[in-house]
Amino acid sequence: MTEAAIDAVDDGDRKLVEHERAELRDFIKGLSPDDIKSGGWFTKLVAQGLRSYTDKVDWQYFQERYTGVPADAVVDQRIKMAARYAALEGGLSAGAYTATVGSLGGASPATVPAAVATMMVDVAFITRIQLRLAYDVAVLYRVPLDLSDPEDMWKLSRVAFTIKGGEMAREGVAKAVPIMMWPLIKRFYSGAVLNAARGLPFVGRFLLQRNIIKIGIPVVGVPLAVVMNRYTTLLAGRHARAVFRNEARVIELAEGLSERTRHPQSMLWVAWLVVMADHGIADDEALLIRHLVRLVRDRHQVIDGRLEQLVDIDASEVWRRLDAEPGTSLTSSRWPIGWPPWTATSTSARRHSSPSFATAAVVADRRRDSQPVFDS
Repeated sequence: MTEAAIDAVDDGDRKLVEHERAELRDFIKGLSPDDIKSGGWFTKLVAQGLRSYTDKVDWQYFQERYTGVPADAVVDQRIKMAARYAALEGGLSAGAYTATVGSLGGASPATVPAAVATMMVDVAFITRIQLRLAYDVAVLYRVPLDLSDPEDMWKLSRVAFTIKGGEMAREGVAKAVPIMMWPLIKRFYSGAVLNAARGLPFVGRFLLQRNIIKIGIPVVGVPLAVVMNRYTTLLAGRHARAVFRNEARVIELAEGLSERTRHPQSMLWVAWLVVMADHGIADDEALLIRHLVRLVRDRHQVIDGRLEQLVDIDASEVWRRLDAEPGTSLTSSRWPIGWPPWTATSTSARRHSSPSFATAAVVADRRRDSQPVFDS
């Protein structure tokens, strides 16, 4: 999107972006130099721009606007819209920034208040739009987030702003970026990542450091700012889609297990036994157990304090629990071949069984044999 292309964009888009920029200029004026340097600006931006947004935008909001449309289709449109707004804003900010720096001769942009303010409007705009985009994706895939919970807020921040080369390759999001842009994109995403919950000011410092690349190249001009904003927002959106869509699949599995079971407490024990079969816990497995526990608590009013305090799980104890349940039968001759998965002789075979889906497979196999494990 060149300067000519920016002039040709939809008038409604331009007005919306200019309104957002004006709002953020007022926000930046209220910041102190220490707010910017310490990263405190991010905490204030979240309080000012995200809380009010999440109060308005929820599942019902999207239902009213996209009735009957599959979540994948709506997510795709939200990502494209956010990338379009980001590109437009990048062009407007870069034009203002270049004009400001050009009028100051050899002065360093980082020491000029007007240039810093212009840069911060761009950083704040991209930060807010990518954070809101990640939130939209979570809502559309029905992934529960409570942004008053620091853990969920940290999760949203990591999804919105953290993406590494390995994640790009694994999720296929890199296909959105032209080859000629790869060196710059890699530089943008290199260095520190959000890998520890250090609080919102840390996120602010991280984002400022990441975006400094836009003023690290003398007079970057409008085209570079446009493509950087566009493609980093596309990548952020596609990364959010990969993360939250996967979680939605895990939630769907957990909901199916919780809905079908007649023995919710025993189901939790069997699920945890399967997960721990290889003495390791994958991220998806931890996610599955977390949602199973939540759904069993909400739907069946069951909270298992014994399981909550458990360190090592004993298979024989699980069998005793199941034997005590009405309508269950666990004679070993009735197990399908290869089950339970911990009977596999090799570690790789046990890991390959993917306990996130192994639990569902146990249920399906036992249903087929008319000998329910925890589904009777």
